[in-house]
Amino acid sequence: MSPASQVRKWTRRKEARPGELTAAALELFVERGYAATRLDDVAARAGVSKGTLYLYFSSKEDLFKAVVREGIVPAIERGEKLFEEHTGSVADLIGDLIYGWWESIGSTRLAGIPKLMISESGNFPEIAQFYYQEVISRGHRLVGSALRRGMEKGEFRKLDVEYTVRLMLAPLVMLAVWRFSFDVCDSNCLEPKKYLEQHIDIVLNGLRDRETKNTRPAQVVELKTRGKKR
Repeated sequence: MSPASQVRKWTRRKEARPGELTAAALELFVERGYAATRLDDVAARAGVSKGTLYLYFSSKEDLFKAVVREGIVPAIERGEKLFEEHTGSVADLIGDLIYGWWESIGSTRLAGIPKLMISESGNFPEIAQFYYQEVISRGHRLVGSALRRGMEKGEFRKLDVEYTVRLMLAPLVMLAVWRFSFDVCDSNCLEPKKYLEQHIDIVLNGLRDRETKNTRPAQVVELKTRGKKR
């Protein structure tokens, strides 16, 4: 191999390493939790030395933040972009946001992060505050903006936006937590697709303005089920 080829190979490997480290960290954080995950183990899982890990991340907290920023935050950004570009009914937008969450987070190992935060936020307030600002607050603003748009357009009745957002998102958090906890004990095997269909149907029927005829939640759910693979 020529010296130039060796340089190119090393450069590609160096650029790939941060992603390999965050992927290994995500696996261990979900498997063991935040407290029990050691940087030595992350480095070993990624196939590098601990010294190499420290070239990119100064601490476990820094590594955890990178996992969230590289995995969860981009999903929120896609939702924000969808909100800005969406021109159809807000009922459709709500369905797209919920299904988008499932595809990007709920159906992946990233769904284990909410469970981790619920169980360990009290012991690690710094990462809890970070997660609240980067994920929870931003997600709440996105869904709240969609609700306000629906109310302004007359699709949805007037409701307390802050509490409605929490009630809409709580079942999604529960679905994520269930996947990494009681799902192994559930003989009925919870079906995420059916769960999401029922959730969207209940949400939209609860939101709609009963005085109008332009929002038909049940049909919205049916169309999305046919149009997307779940």
